[in-house]
Amino acid sequence: MEDTTLLEEAVQGVSVFSNPTKCFQEVVQAYTEYRIIAEEEKTKRRHIKAWEKTTLAEIAAKRDFVISYLDRSFDERAQNFQLLFDQVDQAISRGDNQQLGLLLTTITEIAKTSPFQELSNLATVKAALDDPDHVWEF
Repeated sequence: MEDTTLLEEAVQGVSVFSNPTKCFQEVVQAYTEYRIIAEEEKTKRRHIKAWEKTTLAEIAAKRDFVISYLDRSFDERAQNFQLLFDQVDQAISRGDNQQLGLLLTTITEIAKTSPFQELSNLATVKAALDDPDHVWEF
């Protein structure tokens, strides 16, 4: 039985070679299928490249947004600490222990908070960053 199958395959192979027109048609058909698949794959690669550019641009925009937020929040945080420590120095020079205690408590509370807390709601932060009149409070 196996010999019969091999013989049939061999006969079909020989018949392809004995009929050049059929052989040529099969080559043309195979080449046509190849060209179609090649074009489909080129289109897929173009779509992937476009998606890649879009995705990388989105990532860069989000990165810039977060960096901008952190720059602003840390700058303002640093200014707040500087002002508070200036007031601590004044309270020490005046000998005002009550004011000194309040200032140190305030500094401690601000130090306990994280500037990353507001990042949990990026939409609010983005709107705040876009608003030039927004006042950042810590």
